[in-house]
Amino acid sequence: MNYIIGLTGGIASGKSTASDYIRSKGYPVLDADTYAKKATAKDGPAYQGIIDHFGADLLQDDGEIDRRKLGAIVFNDDGERKVLNQLVHPEVRRMMDADKERLAEAGHVFLDIPLLFENGLDRQCDITLTVYVDQETQTERLMERNGFSHSEALSRINSQMPLSEKRNRSDEVLDNSGSKDDLYAQIEDFLAKIEK
Repeated sequence: MNYIIGLTGGIASGKSTASDYIRSKGYPVLDADTYAKKATAKDGPAYQGIIDHFGADLLQDDGEIDRRKLGAIVFNDDGERKVLNQLVHPEVRRMMDADKERLAEAGHVFLDIPLLFENGLDRQCDITLTVYVDQETQTERLMERNGFSHSEALSRINSQMPLSEKRNRSDEVLDNSGSKDDLYAQIEDFLAKIEK
């Protein structure tokens, strides 16, 4: 049986590191963020709706949306974040579903979706897998990675479902509190399990 595996985590939890490693092992990993970039690109299906709602001052000189400016708006305003999600998520889902159906015929497919549980997409998965770290580690990593202040990092983290809740709702958990090698070993165990 070929599994659809929903991979999730939180900002700075190490989900991308896990994704990259799984991909390096030859598994298809469909990344919701990549589809979101396609959907919001100048020729993407969600582009015009975003400009109509948020205004043309979001545009860079090349006509592309300034993702930092847009992020600053939606990370601090739940209402605006909902509007953006309503414009982007259906398009992401449509593109992702088409690729998922095609790839699932050949083998296991991983769906890298930050908002897996929030958007009820866990129901489309055979197995859910969360990359988990405690909030203190998550905050430190985010400050280090993005140059955020403590309050900026917390604002981003608090805009998401707590990782502890994702962990509790998940079928399997990858604990990323240790080294990369620890994480890779846990992924190897998981891959061995699904190949049985």
